[in-house]
Amino acid sequence: MSVQTTLCYIDNGDAYLMLHRVKKEHDVNKGKWIGIGGKFEPDESPVECMMREVSEETGLVPRTWCCRGIVTFVSARWVTEYMHLFTITEWTGEVRSCNEGILEWVPKDELLALPHWKGDEIFLSLISAPETPFFSLKLVYDKDDTLVDAQLDGSPVDLKDWNWT
Repeated sequence: MSVQTTLCYIDNGDAYLMLHRVKKEHDVNKGKWIGIGGKFEPDESPVECMMREVSEETGLVPRTWCCRGIVTFVSARWVTEYMHLFTITEWTGEVRSCNEGILEWVPKDELLALPHWKGDEIFLSLISAPETPFFSLKLVYDKDDTLVDAQLDGSPVDLKDWNWT
């Protein structure tokens, strides 16, 4: 069993629009700061899901975006997730409130001070460089939600030496 999702980082140059997941009762991301996104609806493409989720959660309409990679989440506690990762650099509309959490523009150099999934550090580093080619990242978490393994384009990532850049 698996689920397909999108996750989008709306980039204004110095900050990402982040969602602090504090409003849903039973939320795998509860208390964490994440990008904008969600699960595919029947027959949606990744772009259609991204467009719908961004509009529903923020009120914004993406105008310029790039699909940056696929992230596979494997967990001892949760269903396997295949996440289509996007960056958005142009949009129309105004940010409005979200029923899933609090939206806030977070400076990129302050992201790691906020509660987040450890594996997010890897793909955030990859998307921070616009020249990074499309990638496939696999993140494996144990039953305590600790990141225990990562593979980038099929090669192991040394988690001890991984640094946010």
